Amino acid sequence: MVGELRRGGPRLLIVAAGWGAAIGVLGGMIGLGGAEFRLPLLIGVFGFVALQAVILNKAMSLVVVFTALPARLGAVPFDQLAEHWTVVANLLAGSVVGAWLGAAWATRMRSATLYRVLAGLLVLIAVAFAVTHVGEVQALELPPVVRVVAGVAAGAGIGVVAAIMGVAGGELLIPTIVLLFAIDIKTAGSLSLAVSLPTMLVAFARYRRDDSFRVIREQWVFVLVMAAGSITGTVLGGLLLGVVPVPVLVPLLVALLLFSAVRVWRHE
Repeated sequence: MVGELRRGGPRLLIVAAGWGAAIGVLGGMIGLGGAEFRLPLLIGVFGFVALQAVILNKAMSLVVVFTALPARLGAVPFDQLAEHWTVVANLLAGSVVGAWLGAAWATRMRSATLYRVLAGLLVLIAVAFAVTHVGEVQALELPPVVRVVAGVAAGAGIGVVAAIMGVAGGELLIPTIVLLFAIDIKTAGSLSLAVSLPTMLVAFARYRRDDSFRVIREQWVFVLVMAAGSITGTVLGGLLLGVVPVPVLVPLLVALLLFSAVRVWRHE
């Protein structure tokens, strides 16, 4: 499929828009952008090698996050978010470092190793997703100094994961913000974007130094088309929020992530 995309195959662009929309609907129905579902498709359906898929996924994630910002700011007043600037700063202190390191590690891994790492991270996302949406995340009572240290450490780990997978990291950031800082989940969702955006830009800047980054120049039409499909699907998924009961939807999405992990692990 990559060869046809390079020839500008319109059929493949239609397929990309359709898959992007489907991913957006899945993510929108549960309040996520869907990048964790898009990555396996870039590898398994569209035939990009691991690092190319990660870089393309990161580019699309940036487009989706930029688009989501106005809606998020409209849902939660800026003044309310500004009250929690220390939370954003705390997590960013670790996440930007983690993002740079994660991107650097990804560019140095052999493709075979990166496939295994991506498969393991998909399992991690599936577990975090299940815990967050099935159980109730309770805030931890921590001394201020311990909370700050935990915030930096968590931010660093999330930065690494987000950089290697090419995702925004909201599925990990939101429960972390609730858990460490006792902030309601709606506000946490908006704060996660404030952390995700700089973190993704740092990872993107690091990937830009690698030869594999040329895939963006070669496939920029594909990126825009699939990102547009994802944005459209996310809006539709948001409108369908609650149509499929969470006890039904969450196990299906977790199963999809685990199935994707197995496919990526076996990819050669």
